[in-house]
Amino acid sequence: MITAKNLSLQYPDGTIALNEINLHIKAGELVYITGPSGSGKTSLIKLLMGIEKPTAGQLEVLSHSMNRIDVKNRMFLRQYMGPVFQELKLINGRTVLDNVILGMRFLPIPKQQWKTLATDALEKVKLSHKILSYAENLSWGEKQRVAIARAIVRRPSLIIADEPTGNLDRKNAINILELLNSLRQENTSVIITTHATHLIDSKLVDQFIQIAAGQLEAKSMEEF
Repeated sequence: MITAKNLSLQYPDGTIALNEINLHIKAGELVYITGPSGSGKTSLIKLLMGIEKPTAGQLEVLSHSMNRIDVKNRMFLRQYMGPVFQELKLINGRTVLDNVILGMRFLPIPKQQWKTLATDALEKVKLSHKILSYAENLSWGEKQRVAIARAIVRRPSLIIADEPTGNLDRKNAINILELLNSLRQENTSVIITTHATHLIDSKLVDQFIQIAAGQLEAKSMEEF
């Protein structure tokens, strides 16, 4: 699924974001990544999605080498990824259904199936009653669920959620984490970056990883 060997990322200004990290994530695993702001979490996500390329070491994602990936293959690979960004990137003035369907435009899925698949995804995140509501009229927790529906409608092999509990109260944050865990079906892996380690159910976690100053270290929940 994901293998990193001595992986490093150095930005043009000389900043070393990641320094010789090693990582192996299997299909169907739930992995949490934590660390302070600026530790390298976002840089790792950018590498996994092909937004940045490694400056040293090796990275393989879904059987693709990210060291040499070109634009065409990067777009192909992203068909199998379901990203959930902090910014959510929902479009105001469009309905919940529209926002989920918009995430399918560049996928190899027949247009006549879009509405059915989007509706099914919204049912999975328990938002079918909001299907015709406009994005700007939703609570933050509801918007987060739309973003997750937009990710899972792609039927991805890998879901990457960047700080999905930000701006949520404890109850809604736990609900979102439980929802993401429930998506580990058919060998889908879920990677979650978070500061909210106190909300994690340790019994469900396959790997818990801490990044600090560009260094990666596997941890047990008892160490937090």
